[in-house]
Amino acid sequence: MGFDRKYLPLLIGAAVAAGVFIGSKLNFNDTTEKIFATNSKKDKLNRLIDYIDYEYVDQVNTDSIVDVTVNGILENLDPHSVYIPRDDYADNADDMRGKFVGIGISFYTYKDSIAVIRAIEGGPAAKAGIKGGDRILYADGKKMFGDSLNRDSISAYLKGEINTKVNLKVYRAGKPKLLDIKVKRKEVPLVSVDAAYMLTDNLGYIKINRFSETTYNEFKKALSELKDNGASRLVLDLRNNPGGYISTAERIVDEFLEDDKLILITRNKSGEENHTFATRRGEFEKGKLYVLINENSASASEIVAGALQDNDKGTIIGRRSFGKGLVQREMSLGDGSAVRLTIARYYTPTGRSIQKPYGNGNDAYYKDYEKRYRNGELISADSIKVADSLRYVTPKGKVVYGGGGIIPDIFVPKDTSVENETLQYLSRSGFMSYFIFEFLEQNRKIFGKMTFKDFVNSYQVEDQLAQDFIAYSRFSEAQIDMGKYSEELKKALKANIAQQLFGPNAYEYILNEGDFMISKVLELEAR
Repeated sequence: MGFDRKYLPLLIGAAVAAGVFIGSKLNFNDTTEKIFATNSKKDKLNRLIDYIDYEYVDQVNTDSIVDVTVNGILENLDPHSVYIPRDDYADNADDMRGKFVGIGISFYTYKDSIAVIRAIEGGPAAKAGIKGGDRILYADGKKMFGDSLNRDSISAYLKGEINTKVNLKVYRAGKPKLLDIKVKRKEVPLVSVDAAYMLTDNLGYIKINRFSETTYNEFKKALSELKDNGASRLVLDLRNNPGGYISTAERIVDEFLEDDKLILITRNKSGEENHTFATRRGEFEKGKLYVLINENSASASEIVAGALQDNDKGTIIGRRSFGKGLVQREMSLGDGSAVRLTIARYYTPTGRSIQKPYGNGNDAYYKDYEKRYRNGELISADSIKVADSLRYVTPKGKVVYGGGGIIPDIFVPKDTSVENETLQYLSRSGFMSYFIFEFLEQNRKIFGKMTFKDFVNSYQVEDQLAQDFIAYSRFSEAQIDMGKYSEELKKALKANIAQQLFGPNAYEYILNEGDFMISKVLELEAR
């Protein structure tokens, strides 16, 4: 394949990174001038970095200049071609792998110590006996409390090589002395299936928060368990799912589509196309399916929704999705950093591109929500603008549109009031979670050995806790109308308590009570 100018920005970025090292060998003299006599455009950037390194009057961190340069280059391509600095790479890699090596706890740096929120179910810490509310004070003799404590150093002490052991000293309320707990580091899952439970006797529910390497296996396990519990119909919740691996999305779609149905088309810069088809596997090809999407469902989520919609499989419910139809590949830049570069566009089975325009820059692209809010499309399907030139028809005659997201088959409006927007944000924020942690610190005994079923049926959030949260958050009752939104606030607080006591499945179960989209599904089921 010949060289194409479209790859020039990546090559420049790599050359700039290399130039810092090459420049350390150079002296700026007449010989240098001769070396640079045959410069290409990318050599110009190398030369500039070297001049700054050796001749500029002040000391400059040229690594940061390289980072800025690479980011500047990528910003001129598209919004999804991004640079991953070396310091962020490990966390990004773990997130997409769907697992990391460690002891398996969620925690806060609370006051001056590590406070365990919850030991991840099935993880090393849980098996070793670590509980919510514990304080980890020492790890292999290293002090883990005090003013200098920071999250990075905590992770460095608690993460490590697989099967290595870490000796912890733990303070637990009510115990007269510190507990000595030895934990063997293992691979700990970063769960991408947030919830899986039965909505009715035959209707199952699965919520996926991203498409990582482990998502398909998590999904298969959840689906099998729901089928064992009688699920012949399914709600697949992809709301607020930003995407992930295409291959994972394709495998999940394959569970619903019959053999040889087209799932996806990708097309690269040369016009070469790759078509992905459903295989003989598929555990839910005959079952009734509903897919929930919203304005934050993007990328791989849209691949799933688009493939099912274009094959007349299931019912897509919600609001128009984000509109990302570009494919990225991660490429190393050689120094521990990487770039995710757009290498193709993807198209749904009818041939739709759902990529929204990005010619007005990244700021305008990511402020599209504000545009949707202003034009009214979050509360009325009639406000969604479609171009007749982007009209497509499915095999059964359903009209669908390209040009900026998946438009659902059944529209469900959003409560866009300031109070509701605030509550939606707070209910899924660390802010409310931190408040609940402090509440549990004082009231953990109330819950004792309470099961989740008992919690759902018998525990009620009192008015005082809601008032305490409003005071804690420095909102006024005028900002959160307790007359109108009291029950919503109490539900959010109860969900956060459930999450810290019982995990994410419990959290979603409670938040979904009375949810508009799920209520729409139940309404359709009752017809």
